[in-house]
This record gives sequence, structure tokens and C-alpha cells, in this order.
Amino acid sequence: MPEINDIFKSIEQGIEPNDEALKQLLELEDPIQLKRLFDIAYNIKTNHVGRVVYFRGLIELSNICSKDCLYCGIRKSNHKVKRFVLEKQEIVEEALWALKSRYGSVVLQSGERSDPEFADFIEDALREITHRSEGKLGITLSLGEQSLETYQRWFAAGAQRYLLRIEASDPELYNKLHPAGHSYQERVECLRRLQQAGFQTGTGVMIGLPYQTTENLIHDLRFFQKIDIDMIGMGPYLVHPDTPLAEAMPEFKRIRERQLVLGLKMIACARILLKDINIASTTALQALDVSGRQQGILAGANVMMPNITDTRYRAGYQLYLDKPGLNENSEESKIALEKSIYAIGETIGYDQWGNSKHFYQRTGKK
Repeated sequence: MPEINDIFKSIEQGIEPNDEALKQLLELEDPIQLKRLFDIAYNIKTNHVGRVVYFRGLIELSNICSKDCLYCGIRKSNHKVKRFVLEKQEIVEEALWALKSRYGSVVLQSGERSDPEFADFIEDALREITHRSEGKLGITLSLGEQSLETYQRWFAAGAQRYLLRIEASDPELYNKLHPAGHSYQERVECLRRLQQAGFQTGTGVMIGLPYQTTENLIHDLRFFQKIDIDMIGMGPYLVHPDTPLAEAMPEFKRIRERQLVLGLKMIACARILLKDINIASTTALQALDVSGRQQGILAGANVMMPNITDTRYRAGYQLYLDKPGLNENSEESKIALEKSIYAIGETIGYDQWGNSKHFYQRTGKK
């Protein structure tokens, strides 16, 4: 087994770590060694995508979901949730607020639906956002599994990026997290459809899951490489008590710090392997530590997704318990984020889409 310092040196020399080295990196506990890992990843980020953080204003447009994933607070079978759907004009106005606030991009996210009415609704909203913003606003979608035709329609209507998290890239683990009828193969096929439709394509996983091993996390990292992904949105697994999976992690409150550090290690390893992709520093990190998203940036991430949904709706979109920022309005969030990003020596890519550099390398587009 190679010494950890030898692994660090080889990475700094541009040598990709093998699975054995990744296992050692993901199982690091020594604070000094962890800092070196994060510093190496941060330097790679600096060299390949710069010291700039891109904002994606997050609009949670509906918590109605046809899926019944065992970990999710808005799963179909959770009847404690008050369901909502934003009006199209509410979505458009929130998107225009993001444009006025110089965010450059928005993310439209919802529970998963694939009915024709939903496809039409999203297409109409996209066309109006594109028209009202004069095409100046970048648009990411995170709306689940759809047909190739639907993806193509949404792309033509003005969306450029799409995040579809695999949640667990190992089929066996995936099946432990989802009830019968949820197809791993369909999930993977949808990622291929998104690339075929022309999207900058993103995926991600939950980190620190019950039943999950270090080998599973290594499989996740290799999956990102195999799919040739353009962006990653992943974060620590956080328990929601009204879900079946919560029973598999009764000790969650005692391992919050472990979850945070493991999430940061995965960001760092993803940056080391996939140097020019976009990586989000997610709200799940902030849920574990008030400075969690800033720590994510310093570990190699370069994107943040501040929530700009009207505060009236946010309590209804809790995929996990104790989600931060439920009562913080969009302007307050913007001011706080600005201060925290400048404090760590980063700049903010205002008025920029911040597209994935890897997308252009993968597709040859300019």
C-alpha cells in the first residue's frame, strides 16, 4: 500500500489516483492530511476553472412527485407533506429577480412527473423566461426522468443544463434505496438521452448512506468518469424522519461531522479526477455546518445554488429535515453568500452563465 504522501505527490504531478489510492483518500481522518487533500483539489480547481463561484438561483416549483424513493421527504407516500405547484408567472418572476440580481443562471427543480401536462407547463415557462430575459439567463433543469422528446423540447425552449442525480451508481445499492418499479437502467439511460438532446449533463450521489461502503463511493467517482459528466451536484445523506430509510440510520445525530467530512472528501476526489467540470457546493453541507458550503468551495467546488423560491413554499420542499434557509428571503441570502465567498478569497461570477468547461471539451462546441 503506497504512503499517503506519495499519493499526494503523484496527484500533484498529474498522475490520476487508482482505486486503491482513492480508498485511502476517502478514508483519511488526520486533519493535516485532510487539509492537504483539500488544498490539492483547490489548486486543481484554481488552475482549471478559476477562483470564481457561479450562482444558480434555485426555484423549487413543485413538490408533487410520482416517485417513492425511500430516503426522500417529498416521496409520493409521505402524506404529511402539503403539496404545491407554483403558477407559471411566479416561476417567471423569480427567474427575472435572479437576472436583476446578476445571478446569471437559475435552476428549475421539482418532484418528478412525466405527464404531458407537466411537459407542456415547463416548456411554456421556459419560453417565457427566455423571452422576458432576452435570452440572457442561463437555465438548468432538475426535473427527473423524461423521454428524449421531452428533453429535446425543453432544450429547444431555452434550457441548457440538466441535473439528474443517480443517487447511487451501484445497481445493488440503488435498489436498496428505491422501491420496486424504480429502474436503475432507466435512470442511466436518461443521462444518455440528456447528452443526446444537447444538454450540459450533470448527476450526483448521496454520500454516507446506510449500506454504503468506500468501494461504493469509488464506484460513484468512476461512474462520473465513465458517463463523461459535465457537472456534479452531490452531498451528504441527511435523514428525513418520515421516510423508511431513516430507520436504517438511528445514530445520525452522532455522525453529522463524519457526514460533512465525507462529503468534502468526495468533492475533492471528484475535482482531482474530473478537473474541468462544474461541482456544486450544496445546501446539504450547510445543513451540517453553517460554513459547510464555503468548506465545499475550498475543497474544490465552484457552484452554489442559493434558494430564491418564495419563502411561503420552502417548508413544503424538505427532502431532508432541518433544511437551512427556510425563512431567509432571497435578498438576505444573497448578501450573506457574498460576504462568505469574499471572505475565503473567491470572486463571484455575476452576470455569467458559468457553463461547464468540460462540456465544450466533450462536445467540441464553442
